Amino acid sequence: MTSVVHVNSSICGFIHIINGKFDGKNIIVDIETPCSKVKQMSSMEIPMMETLDVKDNYVMDRAQEAHCCPGCILPTGVLHVCRLESGMISKTLAKQVETMTIEFKE
Repeated sequence: MTSVVHVNSSICGFIHIINGKFDGKNIIVDIETPCSKVKQMSSMEIPMMETLDVKDNYVMDRAQEAHCCPGCILPTGVLHVCRLESGMISKTLAKQVETMTIEFKE
């Protein structure tokens, strides 16, 4: 079953919809986005084994190539879709929790 995650980048005002599906050793990801930078990485076939490290990471490399800003939360959303599809995060738990937040306090 396809995983769908909405990422609300409220600082830049963009809402992205990430769809991901496990296919063999890869996660097929398509992103609906109004952001011109994210559009450059909107269709990816992500090798699951290349998402396990922070530094050597397929998704982060694509975000860097697209010149996403360092604070962009979209790549993290893509990595969560990969983990949902691979079973590293429980889909049931994710649906119960529903959101992840970053709160700015002063």
